Amino acid sequence: MGANYSEALGAESDSDFIHKISVSLKETHETQYWLDLLKDSNYITDEYYNTLYSLSEEIYKMMTASVITVKRRLSASAT
Repeated sequence: MGANYSEALGAESDSDFIHKISVSLKETHETQYWLDLLKDSNYITDEYYNTLYSLSEEIYKMMTASVITVKRRLSASAT
């Protein structure tokens, strides 16, 4: 998800930015899936899982807020 976010920072347009962030949001869901598997298989502790999952949720929220901000800006400039 980090690599996709980094790529979004170099987006060629607002639409490209939104698309790349959307890909990163999907990658966040995949990351959370893998975290679930690691926890369920006892490969990582519940404490470590909770920390990582919480961080992924915060990153997800920040990326979502970025998309909302850009969409609002696009909407405002269209009117």
